[in-house]
Amino acid sequence: MNLASDRQTPLDRRAYPVLISSTFAFTICFAVWMMFAILGIPLKSQLGLSDTEFGLIAAMPVLTGSLIRVPLGIWTDRYGGRIVFFLLMLATVVPIWLLSYATQLWQFLLLGLFVGLAGGSFSVGTPYVARWFPKSRQGLAMGVFGAGNSGSALTKFVAPALIATAGTWTIVPKVYSVAMLATAVLFWLASATNPSHLTGRTISLREQLAVMKDPRVWRYSQYYSVVFGGYVALALWMTKYYVGEYGFDMKVAAFLAACFSLPGGVLRAIGGWISDRYGAYRTTWWVMWACWVVFFILSYPQTTFVVQAIGGPRNFHIGLSPTVFTVLMFIVGIAMAVGKASVFKFISDDYTDNIGAVSGVVGLAGGMAGFLLPIMFGAMSDATGVRSTCFMLMYGTVCISLISMYYSFRGERIAHALKAHAS
Repeated sequence: MNLASDRQTPLDRRAYPVLISSTFAFTICFAVWMMFAILGIPLKSQLGLSDTEFGLIAAMPVLTGSLIRVPLGIWTDRYGGRIVFFLLMLATVVPIWLLSYATQLWQFLLLGLFVGLAGGSFSVGTPYVARWFPKSRQGLAMGVFGAGNSGSALTKFVAPALIATAGTWTIVPKVYSVAMLATAVLFWLASATNPSHLTGRTISLREQLAVMKDPRVWRYSQYYSVVFGGYVALALWMTKYYVGEYGFDMKVAAFLAACFSLPGGVLRAIGGWISDRYGAYRTTWWVMWACWVVFFILSYPQTTFVVQAIGGPRNFHIGLSPTVFTVLMFIVGIAMAVGKASVFKFISDDYTDNIGAVSGVVGLAGGMAGFLLPIMFGAMSDATGVRSTCFMLMYGTVCISLISMYYSFRGERIAHALKAHAS
């Protein structure tokens, strides 16, 4: 089917209800997945945690949410997104509730593993939503669904307000548990099943996993580890960063951190539209360059130095004010939102019949980066005493992506240039 006829293909009337209900469900799942970004702050004081331990407790849900993505993507291909999504949400309700009764670090780490299952919802919802739309609109559809990443910002607004109202952090898991149960029921009532979307009848498990041998999958995984893994890691880290670097209280710090999380989630839909219009490669290339510039500026720590001037010693200070810092984080949030959508546009273009398994592998890579990076942020902060080392690390990951993209797509650029010159 060519692009023109693809655009004229009528949509199933259930497509938009599925998209809306799935996006809402993913938003709640992501809010739950990111709740330790807020809970970790009172827990750091209550349990006497180091920065490394804070990174571990904040990132623990991300670990299982990442590891479960590949099997979830495969199960979605085999059994359908509706039933897998519904059961996944139900599986997290009790662990979320039990968090309010935890008192020791190991208990939070263990329960965090089960709560993290909510993060695997992305690998269910992406193929589930994409198959309801023709190829020419899949980038936008997946971008709208991916806007559920804004659940990270939702947590930064809701969780501090709940804590301030109740006077204790234990109210947050209880409210989130009830919200997850209600969301699961609403999703089931509003969504639909389309048996024609199942691929497990004709594609074996071995064939689904064979995509891991494709170098393109690992290339897209690396890009996604930056734009999604970096987004998750910074979303977990920024509230604490504002508290430590600028001395804000948790409520103000969470609000400012949402200036990064919100555009990083909501604008993913715009990223899907841009990717449909300008192509996945071109969009991802400029996303990486935008991140490269911003992370370079953010990497410079607060610095005071003395210059021996003609008239005697003069003191100088270089550093980012809270306003400038927040603006830069807002910009990188936009770039990552667009980049998350453009990477999955690569997948929908290249793997139409096996999108569940491929999105699971790529999602796993992004999620594992989201798990490892906060721990590395904490370790580097503990080792150097410099908070901006987290941005130095992110700057390095972007450099790797730019080099990879330049050499991986070099042949395609040359062919395109020769074709343009010939015409």
